[in-house]
Amino acid sequence: MTLKKKPVTGMKDILPKEMAIRDYVIRMIKETYASFGFTSMETPCVEHIENLCSKQGGDNEKLIFKILKRGEKLKLETAKEEADLVDSGLRYDLTVPLCRYYSNNANDLPAPFKALQMGNVWRADRPQRGRFRQFMQCDIDILGEPSNLAEIELILATTTLLGKLDFRNFTIRINDRRILKAMAAYSGFPEKSWDAVFITLDKMDKIGLDGVAKELAEAGFAQDMIDRYLALFEQVTPDTSGVEFCKEKLGEFLKPEYADGLIDIMNTVEAVKNAEFTIAFDPTLVRGMSYYTGTIFEIAMDEFGGSVGGGGRYDEMIGKFTGTQTCACGFSIGFERIVMLLLERDYQIPGAQQKKAYLVEKNMPAENMRQIFRKAMEERKSGVCVNISVMKKNKKFQKEQLAQEGYEEIEEFFVNRM
Repeated sequence: MTLKKKPVTGMKDILPKEMAIRDYVIRMIKETYASFGFTSMETPCVEHIENLCSKQGGDNEKLIFKILKRGEKLKLETAKEEADLVDSGLRYDLTVPLCRYYSNNANDLPAPFKALQMGNVWRADRPQRGRFRQFMQCDIDILGEPSNLAEIELILATTTLLGKLDFRNFTIRINDRRILKAMAAYSGFPEKSWDAVFITLDKMDKIGLDGVAKELAEAGFAQDMIDRYLALFEQVTPDTSGVEFCKEKLGEFLKPEYADGLIDIMNTVEAVKNAEFTIAFDPTLVRGMSYYTGTIFEIAMDEFGGSVGGGGRYDEMIGKFTGTQTCACGFSIGFERIVMLLLERDYQIPGAQQKKAYLVEKNMPAENMRQIFRKAMEERKSGVCVNISVMKKNKKFQKEQLAQEGYEEIEEFFVNRM
């Protein structure tokens, strides 16, 4: 049987050029987030299937790579349902594992806990540009902080990082799930239908107001409810005035402090930011995860044509593990999409290490080689990257390849020149 050389569908091999960018981005992530007080932690890539299927992950729960029981526990001949075969799965995000981690280790962690977690996750999704079945996620979360300080710090840390990576003129779209619910209640939609309404609303950027109206009508909702609902989106503006409008218009359906909190977050971020971006109120922003309870946000970049990160507040999720509610808020950047955009713009890593290549003649005497190694080791001590290679017949092509890899200086060594 001939072995397959291509990776499994939805996975990819990473070549050195991309790996250099990935390593640099990871280094910038750690340095930047550490300056905001976030500390690194890690969870296993395999989680209990009960945790992964707890109805917290939205549609992602349909995309789990499930793992069969092992050894004597796997009894194929007597299995009657999936639970008889499966007891764990590959994590589809980092939030569910973080909540389990915090629940298990809270006594040994500071309060509030500012966590940085990076690692691969897996989803049996349809691969497309910027989306794979195995991909790196990068999350920062603040656990145990009930105030807006959490949202403000998460947004500032994330946008500072993007600024350091030379991203400009992107938009932080921000909303609050409680405003979403208040708008639906004000319009007359029964509470049990809200999830269906929000799924349709989430398509606004693709199908427009008319498309949303059509889908809601096809779902059987009364026209007066649809008209009242969509009229709100025609009147709201993408700034703090839009939040004020919602506060006044929705009246008893929206507690004033929810709108005031969103205004405070937007004004504070705008006042102290140190990157070039816009923060915009977007009442159509939904976020698919059902665990969000309050503020939600996404990063929109025109050069990608969609979201390259997002997050929000999920105050009820940890309580499902412990029985005690713990406030939580997180922000995840689309690591793979960020790296893809940097590669597409031929991003050059600033302050890259000096790289020199030594080409040595074949069959170089041992003592001559030792002299070359001594010279290389001295330069490496001073921080220079030195690559020693045997000279090939097609020396011109060899030099071109080294130049493409970033070797700025190429020195040749011949026996008769030592």
